[in-house]
Amino acid sequence: MTILNLIPWERGRPRPAVERKRTGTSALPRVLLLAGVLLAVGSRAADVLPGTAPLTWPEADLSERLMDGAHQFVERKIGEAPARRAAFWARDFSSAEAYARSVAARRERFRTIIGVVDARLAPGLEQYGDTARPALVAETARYRVWQVRWPVLDGVWGAGLWVQPKERPVALVVVVPDAGQSPEQVLGLAAGDGALASGVRQLAESGVELILPVTVSREKLVTEDLALRRSDQTYREWIYRQAFHLGRHVIGYEVQTVLAAVDGFRARHGADLPVGVAGHAEGGLVAFYAAAVDPRIRATLVSGYFDSRQQVWAEPIYRNVWGLLREFGDAEIAGLIGPRELVIEHAPGPSVAGHKGDWNPPEFARVAAEVRRIETGPQGARPLLIHGAEGARVGPFSPAAVGGLARGLGVATLVAAADAPRPSPAASFDPAPRHRRFVRELEGHVQMLIAGADQVREKFFLHAVMPELADNKWSTERRHPLQPAAKFVAGAARYRQLFLEDGLGRFDEPLVPFNARTRQVAETTRWTAYDVVLDVWPEVIAWGVLVVPKDLRPGERRPVVVCQHGRNGVPRDTVDGNKTAYNNFAGVLAERGFVTFAPHNLYRGEDRYRWLSRKANTVQASLFSFILAQHDQILRWLGTQPFVDPARIGFYGLSYGGETAVRVPPILPGYALSICSGDFNQWTRKVAATDQPFSFMRTIEWEMPYWNLGHTFDYAEMAYLMVPRPFMVERGHYDRVGRDAWVAHEYGKVRWLYATLGLAERTAIEYFPGGHSINGEGTFEFLHRHLQWPAPAR
Repeated sequence: MTILNLIPWERGRPRPAVERKRTGTSALPRVLLLAGVLLAVGSRAADVLPGTAPLTWPEADLSERLMDGAHQFVERKIGEAPARRAAFWARDFSSAEAYARSVAARRERFRTIIGVVDARLAPGLEQYGDTARPALVAETARYRVWQVRWPVLDGVWGAGLWVQPKERPVALVVVVPDAGQSPEQVLGLAAGDGALASGVRQLAESGVELILPVTVSREKLVTEDLALRRSDQTYREWIYRQAFHLGRHVIGYEVQTVLAAVDGFRARHGADLPVGVAGHAEGGLVAFYAAAVDPRIRATLVSGYFDSRQQVWAEPIYRNVWGLLREFGDAEIAGLIGPRELVIEHAPGPSVAGHKGDWNPPEFARVAAEVRRIETGPQGARPLLIHGAEGARVGPFSPAAVGGLARGLGVATLVAAADAPRPSPAASFDPAPRHRRFVRELEGHVQMLIAGADQVREKFFLHAVMPELADNKWSTERRHPLQPAAKFVAGAARYRQLFLEDGLGRFDEPLVPFNARTRQVAETTRWTAYDVVLDVWPEVIAWGVLVVPKDLRPGERRPVVVCQHGRNGVPRDTVDGNKTAYNNFAGVLAERGFVTFAPHNLYRGEDRYRWLSRKANTVQASLFSFILAQHDQILRWLGTQPFVDPARIGFYGLSYGGETAVRVPPILPGYALSICSGDFNQWTRKVAATDQPFSFMRTIEWEMPYWNLGHTFDYAEMAYLMVPRPFMVERGHYDRVGRDAWVAHEYGKVRWLYATLGLAERTAIEYFPGGHSINGEGTFEFLHRHLQWPAPAR
């Protein structure tokens, strides 16, 4: 051995890196840290952990292999989804009434996942205007066009144009513009698609009363906020991001706006007149979904949208619907409309690119194939598919499509469309302020939900498990636990399952045998480190670095600390003293006698992991659905190692690893404790609040919203699932992921619960004068105490 350099190490100073053993180049020397001295030594042949096969893949390749396999796996799951949907459906075609009953649960599920869950306000249609913009916008011999608004939800108003026939109307239709089109363009009062406007005016000329609502534009946000500009969001994504985390959706808000207009029609005309909806492109999506959730809608025209949704994950981000493909393709959604009239028009439409997904109008072969998939029963008629010769596009709102809609509404005769009505002399109008107002109202509704989310979560979880809190039947003089911890744990079991199934999502796929492969990658006088690769699913592996102390006695079983890296990290970062955020914590803990294991989590490669989570969302899963399975397999494998005590495996993660600390250990009972570092927060506000400069609403991290977690599980509720196991938070005062006050507020709930259950000694928080990093003082003491391993003498 040759001494290269002598580098004394002191606490607070980065350790020298332990240089990696170069995979596949065994003739080359490796460098190791030996009692504070860097030494070069020759390679050895014995570099495989006993009982495992040699790992031959290059280390630099492992992260990519893991990511590639995960993408292959989820794409297989998406491909399997259509065949697996039958398990959710039990259609009864014996009568229209029986069919409606048989799909009622699926209709309710669909309503929930698109966020149509709030009670709408009392209906009403208001004409409005002022001297600059009078209520009457235009008039013809057959109809008048008014500015109109109508109440939808608390603080949210629909707005647009109201086309009123001068005679009693023959039918009522809500015509939904494409995202970015104004109602004026759809009617021909402003420059737009002439064919579309002609079809709409044909309905108006034929005595159909129309409402044309404002929709949320797909244009980029206009803002002076530099962070928002860098986040590259459209108006639709802006609403989608914040709403998704609260169990709402930009699609759902627009559906609610349409249904509130239907409410207004019914309040004005009663139930005598038939109601229809129609829309093109994004408006076609909204019309389609509105008809699926509301049986009052008798006929529907979907123009330029209907398609196979198997690639919905590649469409713009604001079309992401939690678990959509698990139960629904467009054929199944159409099944919620039948036996009511549905007209599908194969029409041209906009090409959308760069919206965290792209979209082009579908090809005819895919449209026709999806129509053939619609279940109609032995007597049912398929929807009317309108197209040109050899599948050519027509329209939008071609005479055939508009005629099909009219027949579905019982309108026997349509008159030819006249020229566009002439606007009133004072009707010059800029639609931008009206659109901005609608977007602000939707944002206001989501932010109102955030303000009340604490109480919703408390009622959802804590009050359900501890009803004496809701009933206020407990004494403030109490000096003993409010209830036994075992009773709370039993009551919380249901919520652990809800968090897994509905919050994070899981894949229904059995784990495969370990097929463990290892190789030695680093060594000091105190420990030896190995790369470990395990199979998880046919396409998916788990990878991590196992650090084994050298002072193990024969037959001794040690506690393990799973040391989790953060975003864009790799396992070796946790034993690399040059990575100052981690401060070599996996290596230092090994020097203290713990076995450590640093898994590789999938949040590396920026948008590659975001697209992975996006794909998984379509089948009711997420990034953490993969991570959970990988950690489950890691825990199982660790438990088989002769030097590991499987009852004493703790978790300690920083940043995205801290995010893992409140998601994975609460679900996997194999973790005896969990420490969340550099992440604990008021997560709902962190993700969805628009008034905070460090919110994810202003960053590139578009994968952060998880469906309805804001109303079910914030960090306190996630930590409740650790009870009775120990749980700790490590917080640097200068860590910009949050604020001390937010952390203290959320952790206070956790502390209260542990104390109330008589478990106060099993939870702790440590603040330190630092930033986004491992501090390794109070947390190390916590690990020694609760994993029952003696701390070194000071």
